[in-house]
Amino acid sequence: MFSKILIANRGEIAVRIIRACKEMGISTVAVFSEADREALHVSLADESVCIGPAQVQESYLNMTAIIEAAVATKAEAIHPGYGLLSENAKFADLCAQCHIAFIGPSSEVISRMGDKDIARKTMVAAGVPVIPGCDVIEDPQKAREEAERIGYPLLIKARSGGGGRGIRLVTKSEEFDRAFQAASNEAQIAFGDGACYMEKYIYPAKHIEMQLLCDNQGNVVALGERECSIQRHNQKLIEESPSPAVTPETRKKMIDVAVKAAKAAKYTNAGTIEFLFDTDGSFYFMEMNTRLQVEHSVTEMVTNIDIVKWQIRIAAGIPLGFRQEDIRISNCAIECRINAENPHQNFRPSCGKITLLHVPGGPMVRFDTALYQDYIVPPFYDSMIGKLIVCAQTRDEAIRKMQAALCELVIEGIDHNSELHMEILSDPDFQAGNYFTNFMQLREKAGK
Repeated sequence: MFSKILIANRGEIAVRIIRACKEMGISTVAVFSEADREALHVSLADESVCIGPAQVQESYLNMTAIIEAAVATKAEAIHPGYGLLSENAKFADLCAQCHIAFIGPSSEVISRMGDKDIARKTMVAAGVPVIPGCDVIEDPQKAREEAERIGYPLLIKARSGGGGRGIRLVTKSEEFDRAFQAASNEAQIAFGDGACYMEKYIYPAKHIEMQLLCDNQGNVVALGERECSIQRHNQKLIEESPSPAVTPETRKKMIDVAVKAAKAAKYTNAGTIEFLFDTDGSFYFMEMNTRLQVEHSVTEMVTNIDIVKWQIRIAAGIPLGFRQEDIRISNCAIECRINAENPHQNFRPSCGKITLLHVPGGPMVRFDTALYQDYIVPPFYDSMIGKLIVCAQTRDEAIRKMQAALCELVIEGIDHNSELHMEILSDPDFQAGNYFTNFMQLREKAGK
């Protein structure tokens, strides 16, 4: 087992990883930008190293500075958290070259699954159902011909996309040329790769993902699905497990497919298979996330398995201590992402000093955050400031528990979106589980 781990991240996930390490008796090293000098993860870690100015490109994405910090502090492993460098194949490879364990899959797997075209072909070869579409195509004229073959509506998706970038919905032929160019340009700017492919647009649909743990000995265990259909601009707002739409029979099929997909990818560590779930119960592979997910906490609540600890154990060569038949999901969990933004002003980001903070408590209530009284939320980073997670025996109870927890949550000094979550939880379609990925769009069209 590792004796010291560097956490190459910030915010709530850095705090989450540090806590797991402390419980495992592992020393921690925090890295921080000049803007995060007073951040919670810096004070909680055993050691801390400043790696650059506030701008993310010069600090948290500065691979050289992070590796140098790991070498200087004699860290044996690096945990990248989520976002930032967590799915950067070059960084994983750099860790390997420096004989530092990367807590995640190999750079080869990250690269292969990060290329949506290769990932799609890998799944097709493995017999995993994929959305009807076409392979990567760069010539606009040929792309138009493929679009006519697939039929409208369709989605143009960047090969190296992520976070909703490089995606365009095209509903009719006249929109295609402009949308294809826009998706390609956006992908080129964001990822340095403008190549795109296309898929049939399945509507309405749900976004269901399957959490996996895969050790170095070839064991793959699925920890159940998460429902992630409440999204705004392809960014998730609320997640729950299990999905109200997935029957036990369908769950077994999804588990079998997800395990097959992971084995086809030769995957190790924690990963997620994302599916598009049709109204008839059929499902299709969308992509594989080769990292820890923001919403991993939901799965931890319903399985009682610490995913972060198992990431560390797997990276250290320890085999999984359980099998598929050991996984039991009897409760229901819901997570609300608390963002520093104002939903009434077009979700304008908010920053400033936390003048009052009260965190809800009680059985099976969890608030993962890096906030503390008088902390100043900086303007340079992602707007998510916490994740409120609850768990109960039934979905109805979980909804009521979340409503109570949101009522108790107090964050003064900045704007945040807890009231929006209350509105969503009170929506009849959400309460019935009868919602799809267009839920927020329909609310906005209705003026809600």
